[in-house]
Amino acid sequence: MNVLLTNQMEQWVQQKVGSGFYSSNSEVVMEALRMLHAIESRKNSKFAHLQNEVQEGINSAEQGELLEWTTSLSNDIKEIARKRRQA
Repeated sequence: MNVLLTNQMEQWVQQKVGSGFYSSNSEVVMEALRMLHAIESRKNSKFAHLQNEVQEGINSAEQGELLEWTTSLSNDIKEIARKRRQA
């Protein structure tokens, strides 16, 4: 397989090899592809989780398990979101 890189990307790859951390251009590209794969896997996992959560909400609504929207409920949701971001 041949891969075409922009001049800027090619220089960056050569700098990585020149740093001594990588032994070849191929090693740099393989590491980058491993990282891209890991990022995509995490995104896909998060998306699947979100789809499941939405479906749970739809199922609950269809069963009549709804809450009345109040300022208190809104504040509770905001607090849960803040705690999740901090975690």
